[in-house]
Amino acid sequence: MSVAVVAEKTKFADLTFEEKLDRLAEVAVKVGLGLRAGQELIMSAPMEALPLVRRITEHAYKAGALLVTTFYADDPSVLARYEYASDASFDYAPKWLQDGIAEGFRSGAARLAIAGSNPALLAKQDPAKVARANVAASKAGKPAMELITRHEINWTIVACATPEWAKLVYPGEPEEIAVAKLWEAIFVASRIAVDDPVAEWQEHGARLKSRVEMLNAKRFSALHFTGPGTDLTVGLADDHLWAGGGTTAGNGVYCQPNIPTEECFTTPHKDRVDGTVKASKPLSHQGTLIENIAVRFEGGKIVEATATAGEDVLNRLISTDDGARRLGEVALVPHSSPIAQSGVLFWSTLFDENAASHIALGQAYSTCLIGGEKMDAEQLAALGANASLIHVDWMIGSGEMDVDGVAADGSAEPLMRKGEWV
Repeated sequence: MSVAVVAEKTKFADLTFEEKLDRLAEVAVKVGLGLRAGQELIMSAPMEALPLVRRITEHAYKAGALLVTTFYADDPSVLARYEYASDASFDYAPKWLQDGIAEGFRSGAARLAIAGSNPALLAKQDPAKVARANVAASKAGKPAMELITRHEINWTIVACATPEWAKLVYPGEPEEIAVAKLWEAIFVASRIAVDDPVAEWQEHGARLKSRVEMLNAKRFSALHFTGPGTDLTVGLADDHLWAGGGTTAGNGVYCQPNIPTEECFTTPHKDRVDGTVKASKPLSHQGTLIENIAVRFEGGKIVEATATAGEDVLNRLISTDDGARRLGEVALVPHSSPIAQSGVLFWSTLFDENAASHIALGQAYSTCLIGGEKMDAEQLAALGANASLIHVDWMIGSGEMDVDGVAADGSAEPLMRKGEWV
């Protein structure tokens, strides 16, 4: 076979589905995790993701993984709990299991999550039970989650198209067509629909890093967002750091935590957020699509929150704990991102947050503070970092959003106009 024929075969459109899936698995291991030889991998996935799990497992062992352990989620089994379990079940989570996973991370294991479970799975369930179960799970998982939010370990999230998810994203399409369309959207958004996905990710990461370096050099004290329904000032935490385009974890491994990613993000000051903001996209949370979120902040805290759909779920979310009404993240994403331009509402924060600038309620990332990874909770709070059981991103950016960087002296500098970097 000639070199020309081989080169032609490597074009993405000519690949079989299995070959495309293998590319996603390779990127997950080499780019997302940066998995090193001798490292364990703890993976979580929906049952429908088995073909992707197997390919990721193969690439992990080729990279020298010591052992790959996968935990599977099954949607019908989850629903069975809501139909048949005792009331006490919804205040319980297996802490023993989460403690074991946390111990695995402390012992050097990497973490990979495959997203793809039905986003609307719990839409018809009692929202009070859903909220109770979520709080119990958050409390049990806190030791493991803290290691992730502190970036002590290398971790990443990738996506797998599943039938129930695909039918939400492409309503009205036959299931087979919807799944095929969602897979193609995932491949494009995950930047593997190119001749050399690993090289593409290296170049994309470098572009994000150049933005991060610019933002860190500016040392803004706040960001000011203005757009339809939005006039919001987000004060930034003292000694904040911008991040994006990959990170070196506490174990020394360079990883790309989210595939896809288009954001530059940092830690807001939990007490310095004021004004009004309206969501630019719906938020899919715990099986409910929360639409047209509008909130008002005073002194860092949400004092008023409304939504045209899912308002009860929104109010339960921000009542999780005191930190749930405050911000743990602010991120800038250009409206020209591939996900925004696709026009697809993915019903998944992994994708939808990379379509627009966004804010996150709840837990802050300590790595977005100078020396934060070595600080205790009191030290982090003193700099303005928020603490909470939750971390929920929702989108506020659009092609009509302007963003200014505000210096300590109050002077403003344009960062984004009409959703694009200046």
